[in-house]
Amino acid sequence: MRLPEEFTKKMQRLLKEEYKEYMACYDEPRYYGLRVNTGKISPEEFERICPFEITPVPWIENGYYYDGEKVSPSRHPYYFAGLYYLQEPSAMTPANRLPITPGDRVLDICAAPGGKATELGARLKGQGVLAANDISNSRAKGLLKNLEVFGIGNLLVLNEEPGKLKAYFPEYFDKILIDAPCSGEGMFRKDKKMVKAWEEHGPEYFSAIQKHVIREAAAMLRPGGWMLYSTCTFDERENEQVIEYLLKSCPAFQVVSMEGYEGFCPGIPELTDEKRQELSKTVRIFPHRMKGEGHFLALLRKGEENEAPDTGNHVIKDMRHKELPEALLLFLKDVRRDFDKGRLKIYGERVYYMPEGLPDMKGIRFLRTGLLLGELKKNRFEPGQAFAMSLKKEEYAKALDFSASDSRVIKYLKGETLDVSDMAGAEDKGWQLVCVDGFPLGWGKLLRGTLKNKYLPGWRLV
Repeated sequence: MRLPEEFTKKMQRLLKEEYKEYMACYDEPRYYGLRVNTGKISPEEFERICPFEITPVPWIENGYYYDGEKVSPSRHPYYFAGLYYLQEPSAMTPANRLPITPGDRVLDICAAPGGKATELGARLKGQGVLAANDISNSRAKGLLKNLEVFGIGNLLVLNEEPGKLKAYFPEYFDKILIDAPCSGEGMFRKDKKMVKAWEEHGPEYFSAIQKHVIREAAAMLRPGGWMLYSTCTFDERENEQVIEYLLKSCPAFQVVSMEGYEGFCPGIPELTDEKRQELSKTVRIFPHRMKGEGHFLALLRKGEENEAPDTGNHVIKDMRHKELPEALLLFLKDVRRDFDKGRLKIYGERVYYMPEGLPDMKGIRFLRTGLLLGELKKNRFEPGQAFAMSLKKEEYAKALDFSASDSRVIKYLKGETLDVSDMAGAEDKGWQLVCVDGFPLGWGKLLRGTLKNKYLPGWRLV
């Protein structure tokens, strides 16, 4: 593989006697990984039902390797059920090492395509709020889909420049993840196109962006809150020097040690101006040390504990004393989940279940606030795809549960009408939660043994 001379000289300087071992990695195959969605299934249960061979990623309790040359997990119904996310093993580390507690207010500031945001959302267990932001509208749309496939409803999907977010969320968040845009040196083996991109925009270009993002994020973190900064590159200008910049410009922050692993390498303070020894608490991941590609991580804490400030007017208006549409109430009778009616919000025809405590969003670009339950049509309510994915099978009164080996599952995912006259409950009519081995995939409408397909067209298997 052809690598830029400037890059190889830098890696010789960084790795010294380990350089040859590192370069030998380019003659080895890349690693494929998947991360189990613990919001839907435990790792132990997934191991039991997984239809292809997997082996654990030793430093990630819900991470696994698979052979990407032999199997395609993205074509299996369990993928469409949101049971796992396909993610390079070292990239699983940042969201894993940020200490999330259910009920936290969490921001993933550069979140697309969603590999880290989906893990943060799963660990919130439906409590608190996950704000996931990406400056690109097209990437933010993909991010929203991945979060909804994972069944995450307590979300806010934003499409803004980080500097604009600061005015809406001053010291609002308990935890912030910055998986910063970077030169991608750790991805050279995985994706050879990254080499050309590096030659066009290298570390100096990205360092300026990273310093801007980390500075704006710092202003949105409450005192006592935690922030994790990460990149998939090796250059000190994008790693230790960005953390040094934060420590100098925001003295309230300190670097904190994170849970270790035998393959982790400490950060290198000598690569910075002030050579602060606390930078050795940051982590470098190299592919010759462990079975992953490459990453840098820094776990930081801000100042003293303090209550999060009042951010002003909330989006959610109290609807406890307003009459909800009869069609919606009729549908919810079949839903075995408690809803706080004060958090139900109707915009036009669409019905949302909102997270608590969001600030007024007027003037900011966002794609979603809360869980989209569905749409109110003339004299009826049509449940949405995101609502189906957020449910457990037992939370809806009428479910059709297919085995993953049933050919009708693939037909359903392709949008076809199904004959279900042989199944229990086929004599019912109306909305059905369609499941695979007990895990929801979407909705269908049943009449006389025929299931009209309501799987979201944009999500269909092609």
